[in-house]
Amino acid sequence: MSKIKTAVVGVGALGKHHLRWMSQLDQSELIGLFDVDIDKTKEFAEQYKIKPFSSLEELSQEVDAVSIVVPTTAHYEIASNLIKLGIHCLIEKPVTLNIEQSEELINLAKEHNVKVTVGQIERFNPAVSALDAYEVNPSFIEAHRLAPFDPRGTDVAVILDLMIHDIDLVLTFVKTKVKDIQASGVAVISDQIDIANARLTFENGAVANLTASRISLNPMRKLRFFQQSGYFSLDLSKKQADIYQLASKEDDGEGFRVPLGKSGKDVLYNKKEDNGQDMLGAELGAFLDAIINDTDVTVSVSQASEALRVALEVERICKESSARHLGGENS
Repeated sequence: MSKIKTAVVGVGALGKHHLRWMSQLDQSELIGLFDVDIDKTKEFAEQYKIKPFSSLEELSQEVDAVSIVVPTTAHYEIASNLIKLGIHCLIEKPVTLNIEQSEELINLAKEHNVKVTVGQIERFNPAVSALDAYEVNPSFIEAHRLAPFDPRGTDVAVILDLMIHDIDLVLTFVKTKVKDIQASGVAVISDQIDIANARLTFENGAVANLTASRISLNPMRKLRFFQQSGYFSLDLSKKQADIYQLASKEDDGEGFRVPLGKSGKDVLYNKKEDNGQDMLGAELGAFLDAIINDTDVTVSVSQASEALRVALEVERICKESSARHLGGENS
């Protein structure tokens, strides 16, 4: 198998996992790493027996592809510099701080003919992949993504930290544009919005109700799709999916037949269990495969840019709502 010479930029809490997988994947020949923390760079370089690069320019002379796992504020600067140097890039989510930056990355990637993808890792969740075998055309979607407080993500609001995963998934399955956004949110512990709810209405009439919190005692990552032909319930934490499909009397397809209350109708129930796939390993492997085979990346910057656009609008509305509420309390 062809191997891609790789490196990781940023080896913090998440970056060290990128480093581990880049050292293990068959498609990757891990050459080195770069981090502004010199001591950390030396530590991991010694652990993996790889090169501690002192600059992005030095890195670009020896590798073909990188994972960029740094704070969002640095995504654009690092990615744009590496793209100009001809390096394929995987950028952790959110892709950039604003739409102007993400659009510039799209143009740079085309100009320099490199692959650029964004780390929307839930695309590689086995629960999500289980829906590949079904026709998903939801009319209503409900998502809950709740997590205990972790200072690591508080450089951005909970919308860009957590909710953007569900925004990306919703945009993937509802293939029309968002027509209207309603939202509210509150900053509880950090200086940013820590809990938020958004209601997205699409041009085809579909509605998505999304809740994200990073101040919850009990973690939860659930996504439910309701449509005319059935119901899909995804537990993204357990990486499993419950599939309910409306069945005719003659339908003897796959699944356990269950009566639908007193409706006189049945549903076919299937449970898709965790298949053991590591999501980060699959994400990085898909990125390298796209380079080797010259195919489209799983999550394009254009797709990530649209998710960012929606997330930023949710954040804007939340901030305005919160400011009005505080103003009312102080009047």
